Amino acid sequence: MANHYKNILVAVDGSKEAEYAFRKSIDVAKRNEGSIINIVNVIDTRSFEAYDRSIFGRAQKRSEELLNNYKAKAEADGVENVEMRIEYGSPKSMITKDLANIVEADLIICGATGINAVERFLIGSVSEAIVRSAKCDVLVIRTPE
Repeated sequence: MANHYKNILVAVDGSKEAEYAFRKSIDVAKRNEGSIINIVNVIDTRSFEAYDRSIFGRAQKRSEELLNNYKAKAEADGVENVEMRIEYGSPKSMITKDLANIVEADLIICGATGINAVERFLIGSVSEAIVRSAKCDVLVIRTPE
């Protein structure tokens, strides 16, 4: 008996990799009747100074546009239950420690990378961190070359 996923969490960040992860989340949701797609974006607060309100505001606006756009696409594709969440902090820890619990995720879908090779070498990728610390199934999407 194949797993039935009810709460799918897809992590997006505006990258090409995240785009593929999002598309896959639609496929999975359609195969799992009654499931919910939770589209999440974590604004990485370490990447800008907290006191710079203009950058903060722009990041928030960009994040809202990104999620609204994805929500509309999912609904146009026939997925009825779509939730959106924007959080602030470190994507590596927020996704598995907080967001997955909040939405009671039984599947996390993410792109294979989303940061450049130098950063990945230094800090490891978000997808690696998710795979290591998630308490549920994780589907890491490879971007076709």
